[in-house]
Amino acid sequence: MAALGAWLCFEDEAGFSMTPPTVRTWARRGHTPVIRVRGRSQRRFSIAAPACYKQGERSRLIYRPKRHVDHKRGGRRSFAWTDYRDPLIAAHQQLGAPIVLVWDNLNVHRDRRLREFINTHDWITCYFLPSYAPDLNPVEGIWSLLRRSSQANTAFTEPDHLMSALRHGLRQIRYRTNLIDGCLAETGLTLTTSRRQRQ
Repeated sequence: MAALGAWLCFEDEAGFSMTPPTVRTWARRGHTPVIRVRGRSQRRFSIAAPACYKQGERSRLIYRPKRHVDHKRGGRRSFAWTDYRDPLIAAHQQLGAPIVLVWDNLNVHRDRRLREFINTHDWITCYFLPSYAPDLNPVEGIWSLLRRSSQANTAFTEPDHLMSALRHGLRQIRYRTNLIDGCLAETGLTLTTSRRQRQ
């Protein structure tokens, strides 16, 4: 059982590349909008972010971006177990309270070293979402907001341009807690759940 006064944190990772997602836009009649992109870049960024909730407190978004080396040169294209551990430590330090962590069944989440880290720290309790249940993770909604606002219909000129746009979008979401709360509401989950009564 988690300690009293704990924060409920959902964590997830998303990858972003230089090729922009396209969304609906407008143009004068007869003029189709075109985004010109120089080739398809394999350069990639990943962001791990816990969305943290507590009754009576302002919701928080804590994120850690990571730039991956081009995978053709032998670089890793996803997070290692330490890349999940570090945002949890930062969240614990910023929130100053225990954490109840909820995340999906990604293989790195079940990594032996990450499990050992969680098991040896009494300020963190971990639960797993059911398999194939992204609709229960509010961080998925945050990625959707980020892609539709900061990345859509933009031809990034270089990796730093993309990272700057992602950081700007994450800051906007971080300071608009109604968006973070809305992502939790979209899952249908609530912070207060009544115990099932015996019949």
